[in-house]
Amino acid sequence: MLRLEDIEAARGRIQDVALHTPLQAQRTFSRMTGADIKLKLENTQRTGSFKIRGATNRIRTMSQAEQEAGVITASAGNHAQGVALAAQRSGVDAMIVMPEFAPISKLNATQSYGADVILHGEDYSDAQEKAHELAEETGRTYVHAYEDRAVMAGQGTIGLELIEDCPELETVVVPIGGGGLISGIATAVKERKPDVRVVGVQAEGAETIADSLAKGAPVHLDTVDTIADGIATGQVGENTFPIIEEYVDEFVTVSDSQIASAIMLLLERAKTLVEGAGAVSMAAVLDEEFDYADGEVISPLLCGGNIDLNLLTTVLRRGLVERGRFVKLRTVVKDRPGALEDFLQIVAEEGANIYEINHERANQAIAMNATAIDVDLETRGHEHVETILSRVRDAGFQVEVQSGPSEPDRTA
Repeated sequence: MLRLEDIEAARGRIQDVALHTPLQAQRTFSRMTGADIKLKLENTQRTGSFKIRGATNRIRTMSQAEQEAGVITASAGNHAQGVALAAQRSGVDAMIVMPEFAPISKLNATQSYGADVILHGEDYSDAQEKAHELAEETGRTYVHAYEDRAVMAGQGTIGLELIEDCPELETVVVPIGGGGLISGIATAVKERKPDVRVVGVQAEGAETIADSLAKGAPVHLDTVDTIADGIATGQVGENTFPIIEEYVDEFVTVSDSQIASAIMLLLERAKTLVEGAGAVSMAAVLDEEFDYADGEVISPLLCGGNIDLNLLTTVLRRGLVERGRFVKLRTVVKDRPGALEDFLQIVAEEGANIYEINHERANQAIAMNATAIDVDLETRGHEHVETILSRVRDAGFQVEVQSGPSEPDRTA
């Protein structure tokens, strides 16, 4: 089992590489939730995630012979970058196996830290299999992302910072993928301050904890489906599971829509960019997936900020829809000049901003003398959307919500 002494020793090894990241008091989120929210900004860490901590500690606990032989790992994201920079800063040669279709931004970042990158296979499993083969052939040490006590100890240094920077801390909220992060943090927190509650968060499309706890052993998922790719491991580790069982108090899940909404709000209100895995903790707090008291001091961990820009565009749109800040409406009007004027007049009077309008005359589902109109609106929230819908329907327009807040009845 991981011990507090392992984590305290790790802090001394990694302090010249890993940053002591800020703990930011957040008035906006505190007002929204009623709790006292303090964001742990690990998304500002070197390489953009916490992975540099565990990777550095693992490499620096290796023997001289092991360091001279070099390290190897498989990853398509944050772990690759963490190992690459940790190795560079420790004077150790690193080889990283990434899937052939790894995002170019992550490939370039990993190479920029001095690692030798090999592209192999269609997914992480293929890359991992190749990395283990190369480890045996070359004598390199395989650095696992979470199934390693030294890696867990490095991640646990976040827990030490939390307790020391916030003595009044009552609850810490941590993402769960393979479990290395929460194992380290929970050990540090519970050993230093047992009364602090540790809440673990998984994405719905990669949830394994409930079944694992029920069966008493890690459960493996054949497929995962979530925008929180950083925690989409499909199982917790054999070594992390008993630590999670012992130290983590509660477990909750959040949906992709909740994650998208949290990403948007963190960017808009806290001016900080996080990836899907980095937003799950805040999503769980915002949507009250666990109970907390007014004024309770809660620290959601924003564990990473490396989000693909194409995905970010989709996520922000999803977040805007979820919060009632964007809606797409469809109506059918007579195909004659001025027919749309009354509809748009209502939209204008209600203060919605028209983002885009499309006319569709060739749709065989409508009459020959009619045209379908799609209108994209920037709105102020769910109540604003409902007011607009009510007014245009009262004016006699049949309106279908193409994307926006859910309604029991989408047409009238």
